[in-house]
Amino acid sequence: MVNNSLIEVLIVEDDNRIAEIHQRFIERIEGFSVIGIATNYQEAVDLIEILKPQLVLLDVYFPDMNGLDFLKWIKKNSIMADIIMITASKEIDSVNQALNNGVFDFIIKPVIFDRFKKSLIRYANFSNKVKSLQSKSAYITQDEIDGLIGKNNSMIEEHSMYPKGIDRLTLDKVLLAIKEVQSGMTAENIGLEIGVSRTTARRYLEYLVSEGKVSADLSYGTIGRPERVYLIKN
Repeated sequence: MVNNSLIEVLIVEDDNRIAEIHQRFIERIEGFSVIGIATNYQEAVDLIEILKPQLVLLDVYFPDMNGLDFLKWIKKNSIMADIIMITASKEIDSVNQALNNGVFDFIIKPVIFDRFKKSLIRYANFSNKVKSLQSKSAYITQDEIDGLIGKNNSMIEEHSMYPKGIDRLTLDKVLLAIKEVQSGMTAENIGLEIGVSRTTARRYLEYLVSEGKVSADLSYGTIGRPERVYLIKN
């Protein structure tokens, strides 16, 4: 019999080997219990409707479905389950869609246990606070709402702290690329390195300059117009 005090988790992952790794991770974290593993759309629907998990670990890529579409199905059908996306998908649009549909967290594969554990512990703390508030009253104060959102939706806060056109994941890629070349890089170099256009790379680099994390200088070369060369600040 499953201990009802545990947070019941459903893993939705088409790769059995990865699903088993996630299950073993969960078994190492106190307060959680895996109640099922779904490897395709129909299994996911059946297990969610029958087992009614509190938390779902959801991948994006499946042979017979898209995890983001399945996330929308969960929300559309008012299923009371919280979602943590765990996926190899690094597309900014995927992150935006997931956040817009209310995921608790978004973890990129390959999963590091410490990051995984931090996410689940944060979720457990959030869940316990909600249960504690529910036991006290049917109503909630503004301070209590601020406590829940401010301390437990850090991913959403972080997502919204950047100006329009700046995404954290792309920003991290730009920083990593520029750190690896001590002699500096142009916007074109960065764009080719991380797979974005020169214009996009320049936007991120100029943002980093404005934040004081990167410096820019002109390189005149031998022919053509001078180029801005960006260097990480130590």
